[in-house]
Amino acid sequence: MPFQKINAGKLSKSVVEQIELLILRGVLRPGERLPSERDLSDRMGVSRPSLREAVSELQETGLLETKAGSGIFVSDRLDSSFSPALTGLLSRHDEAVYDYIDFRRDLEGLAVERAARMASDTDLKVIDSIFKKMEAAPAGKGADLDADFHSAIVEASHNVMIVHVMRAMYDLLKRGVLYNRKVILQMYNTRADLLQQHREINDGIQARDPARARAAVEAHMDYVTQSYSDFRRAERNEEVARLRLEHEQEK
Repeated sequence: MPFQKINAGKLSKSVVEQIELLILRGVLRPGERLPSERDLSDRMGVSRPSLREAVSELQETGLLETKAGSGIFVSDRLDSSFSPALTGLLSRHDEAVYDYIDFRRDLEGLAVERAARMASDTDLKVIDSIFKKMEAAPAGKGADLDADFHSAIVEASHNVMIVHVMRAMYDLLKRGVLYNRKVILQMYNTRADLLQQHREINDGIQARDPARARAAVEAHMDYVTQSYSDFRRAERNEEVARLRLEHEQEK
């Protein structure tokens, strides 16, 4: 875990500032469990009372939460930036899906350009490692790795606003609010196509070529748009076909 010894000043305030920065920079993720109180106080070099004071303050600001019998967690509400009413509205209209994909195309294009320019060598290793796991994953098991791959690119952009905005967007996707990636994969057997698109994104980043990486992201999102459009058209066609069948059977 990425905690460091506290050196000076009011200890609880220094603990608060360190944990806040770890959350802000995306090192600590929503829903992630922190070490035990004893372990955390040892790692940070502070007394348990100072740590408890800091945790209490972070709970009041909504960044941490305590779950009885489980421990201290980064609040999972940090990923839920959309109200239930707005989430429901988004899920009921195709217009929101297309706007969502367009938004991702634009912002991920920016993020991947920044990653190709600014990512550290360690960032590149993380992205490449996730891609290799995607290659090795059995069919139907790559959805979480897909999200992890895109998240690692966003984190490698080293822009905290992009990190947190995109995490909220990925949360909608993971919860199936906007469209179901698995359904599209099952219908079109597009796993090989998607894997190749991610390979091209990874190759552009590893080559530190911003233009190449952005072009690969944009091509990937254009493919997702077309796949979703085809999927929805097929659904509508099937609905019409069922009505025709019912009418024919009534004759």
